[in-house]
Amino acid sequence: MAPLVHPHTPRVAVACGCELGEEILWDARSGILVWVDIENPAIWRHRPETDQTHRLPLDEKISFALLTPDPTRVLAGFKSGVACLDLETGARTPLVRPDPHPPGNRLNSGNVGPDGALWFGSMDDGETEPSGGFHRWDGETLLDFGGSAAVTNGPVVSPDGTRIYTIDTADGVVRVHDLDGTRVGEPRPLITFEPGWGKPDGLTLDTEGHLWICHYAGSRITRFAPDGTVERILPVPTALVTKCAFGGPDLSTLFITTCRRGRDPALDPMAGHVFRVDTEFRGFAANLYRSAER
Repeated sequence: MAPLVHPHTPRVAVACGCELGEEILWDARSGILVWVDIENPAIWRHRPETDQTHRLPLDEKISFALLTPDPTRVLAGFKSGVACLDLETGARTPLVRPDPHPPGNRLNSGNVGPDGALWFGSMDDGETEPSGGFHRWDGETLLDFGGSAAVTNGPVVSPDGTRIYTIDTADGVVRVHDLDGTRVGEPRPLITFEPGWGKPDGLTLDTEGHLWICHYAGSRITRFAPDGTVERILPVPTALVTKCAFGGPDLSTLFITTCRRGRDPALDPMAGHVFRVDTEFRGFAANLYRSAER
């Protein structure tokens, strides 16, 4: 039987035209969306209630901006490593970077787990060499796991802290690991993207344990059941879909970042914008990074 098609079409929420929009999240404390543009480096913030948008330009590629207990400071992933960034002044304090960290590498997707630690990836900026990997940082110890990868996405920890999902976009495979505290099990293939699907990019989870995975060069998001079967397809009106996150007052609105890098605006006029779509599902509030040094 053919999978369901989501009944609502995503519409533009913020016409930001990001070169490579990524890592969107919802700050439930303030009702603000936060995301980054990796290629035209900046942190974007948008308050849907008032339709106010703010862009903080940066001088280095940034791959994520995650929440901390201080609303004026984020945990940010730069080309050079992880830093604490002041949203008002742009000042940053370097914290850690993977070792080795070749000059052609940068950080990529990052998330804060229910344990308050940072789970993040490093990757080849040229998107070809398997010189990156997956990492966990709690403010004291940097752990590597999951082997090498060319283009990391995820890693996302399940809300109950028993599983972690990782993606190497370059090989088109979504993997799952068992998780016991800081002990990460060996990766098991969960989903392999079929020809014509594009490549798996960012993902998020809903409260039913389903995975919402973005299709880069596939013009869609797919909701996968925990066993990896397709539950529904959500078409997106642009080709390069990069990351999604639940937000809004009841965490039922899916917000979506996209990319306009290399796209012809005459053929793909909405590339790079942030989209929103109503769903009958709910996600989880973004976790706050809590350093073990505190």
